Amino acid sequence: MSLEQAISQVQQETGGKVLSAGTVRHGRGSEHRIKVLTPNGHVRVILISSEAGKGPAATETTKSPVGNGPGNKEKH
Repeated sequence: MSLEQAISQVQQETGGKVLSAGTVRHGRGSEHRIKVLTPNGHVRVILISSEAGKGPAATETTKSPVGNGPGNKEKH
């Protein structure tokens, strides 16, 4: 899967705005790392395998928007 295809897939699935995207290589494989701002204001980092037919490679990270009131802490 190309980076452009991965970006398109993430946009369709999340309905959000892509903030950044890139390909990370490790070993023989690589994965696309796409940071997206969702419609509800959360930033998600989604990793997708660049190898055909593998689908999403890993989990996603969600960060709360900055300054969203007291008591809201980032989840890691």
